[in-house]
Amino acid sequence: MAHRFDVCNGDADGLCAALQWRLYEPAPATLLTGMKRDIELLERVQASAGDEVNVFDLSMHRNRAALLNLIQAGVHVRYFDHHEVSDIPSHALLEAHVDCAGNVCTSLLVDRRIGGAFHAWALVGAYGDNLAPIADRLAMDWGFGAQDSAELRRLGEAINYNAYGDDEHDVRIAPARLYAVMARYQDPRDMLAHDSIADEIDAQRRTDLRQALAYPPHWQDGSGSVYVLPDEPWSRRVIGSLANELSNANPKIAHAVLRPHRSGGYVVSVRAPLAMPSGTHGLCRHFGGRGRARAGGIDRLEATDLARFVTAFAATCWGAPDHGGAPSC
Repeated sequence: MAHRFDVCNGDADGLCAALQWRLYEPAPATLLTGMKRDIELLERVQASAGDEVNVFDLSMHRNRAALLNLIQAGVHVRYFDHHEVSDIPSHALLEAHVDCAGNVCTSLLVDRRIGGAFHAWALVGAYGDNLAPIADRLAMDWGFGAQDSAELRRLGEAINYNAYGDDEHDVRIAPARLYAVMARYQDPRDMLAHDSIADEIDAQRRTDLRQALAYPPHWQDGSGSVYVLPDEPWSRRVIGSLANELSNANPKIAHAVLRPHRSGGYVVSVRAPLAMPSGTHGLCRHFGGRGRARAGGIDRLEATDLARFVTAFAATCWGAPDHGGAPSC
């Protein structure tokens, strides 16, 4: 008997993308997910010829070897993603839906593929991925009122925040358990009305943001700001939310948020200016990280590279085409 696997990032975009597909095509499936920075999940899939693997919001670049092993073993792989990739394999068993444009996320790619069957969940994913202006326009086009849009945004931001941390002990609920709650509802507005978990996560998120915003920038000028947070559970949870909060509050400048890595050095989240959403991928790649044009991260920045990172961040030409490396003006 063939087996199905749904493999996704544990953030809002990944969970909402996987959920849309499973609501669209109801069938038993094994879920594999994790924290925000658990990217190389495909290598954990134990699939055989004839099995089906659906992948959502995981860098194909980071999972390329595992992907090739699966399709060469006779596994059908359906891949939805919006992260930068230079070479998509061509194979009869690979159905790739990859779009790296700055105005899409994985949830919107799934929405496109399934004909908008679950628009509300697609909006939750887009809001969680900090695509609020795009999500607002789509919500209006799709007939959602302002109050509904605000609630879907609150849910998306809460789900996304819940994915950050070194491990599941840092967050309110493990992403896999949160997905199980989400999967009870075809419409996320029903989840908000009948389940308290979103309110609990949102309250914790707001508390963490207040603590983070009390810290002054480590560096700033007219083009950007860099924040370095202390080593606390709340800083591990809030790093992505703080980066998005700063980006939305100051859309004309870039932002970077760092917090200590458990093995030394720093974890880094970077946001390009919303008004000029490109440059992040090249900057992060220069320090061993990756991402998209508008948002990216570095899994581990050596402590000795902090000053070099700030210098490169300050010199980045935001809005310039990304041809690799840190684009300097």
